[in-house]
Amino acid sequence: MARTPRVGPWTDVPRQDGRRFVVTGANSGIGLEAARTLAERGAHVVLACRNADKGATAVRDIGRVDGSVEVRVLDVSDLSSVRRFADQVGDVDVLVNNAGILGVPFSRSVDGVELQLATNHLGHFALANLLLPRLTDRVVVVSSQSHRGGDLRLDDLDWEQRGYSAYGAYGASKLANMLFLAELQRRLTAAGSTLRATGAHPGSTATSITASSGEGWFAWVGSWGHGLVGMKPLQGAMPTLYAATMDVPGNTYLGPHRLREMNGWPTGVGRSRAAIDPELAKAAWTRSEELSGVSWPL
Repeated sequence: MARTPRVGPWTDVPRQDGRRFVVTGANSGIGLEAARTLAERGAHVVLACRNADKGATAVRDIGRVDGSVEVRVLDVSDLSSVRRFADQVGDVDVLVNNAGILGVPFSRSVDGVELQLATNHLGHFALANLLLPRLTDRVVVVSSQSHRGGDLRLDDLDWEQRGYSAYGAYGASKLANMLFLAELQRRLTAAGSTLRATGAHPGSTATSITASSGEGWFAWVGSWGHGLVGMKPLQGAMPTLYAATMDVPGNTYLGPHRLREMNGWPTGVGRSRAAIDPELAKAAWTRSEELSGVSWPL
């Protein structure tokens, strides 16, 4: 029977011996802490990183564990990189779509897609669909509270009809994550698949993603102020770890339990009205297939 997340300290990630995980963006922040914890619990973890040297540094940081880790190069903003990775990675139990960027100036991916949408959503959409036939358990979608302010205009994904907003584009990409989560689970259920899709967000966690934004004052807050009030990355990774390892129903969405989901321990949390719009989810899926060239495989 599925377990309902409890409110209160939770760090007892169950043993994962013999299981294989892929964690994107695993060289720092929440991704690194999730990978470390899974490996400590006996899993084999593939650190899917854009930069091989940073991935190697992460392996040294993780150190000796009961399980094992390896680094494979993956740039989720580059669909050719996504395809190469999917072709080579083999069978996987759990895919954790964690990698992301936040608040960067307007630019396009090598495939011509607005970079935040390409990185935070489209590459992960393609990766999950390419791996579904070789997955045994679930896909974990890491989103953000920022999805609540997201305005995903499928007829203006390149922001040509409106002035580009770095944080508006981030919110739109996180809303795309939420729509993907819901539509993926709907399709899995309709196909009679035992696979599931779960989601999580880290609340306010002190990681480098904010500091890497293109906005000077926001980068300063990310580097210094956020570090004073945000949770440590390990605690921020707990909703993701719960979503990845515990017996929760498909389309469960987890986040911190207190301070308006900014701090605390994993519990079921809500989502915006747009995030539960089934017609928008279906339309976003269709547009994502068009942009990625990757279709539903089941």
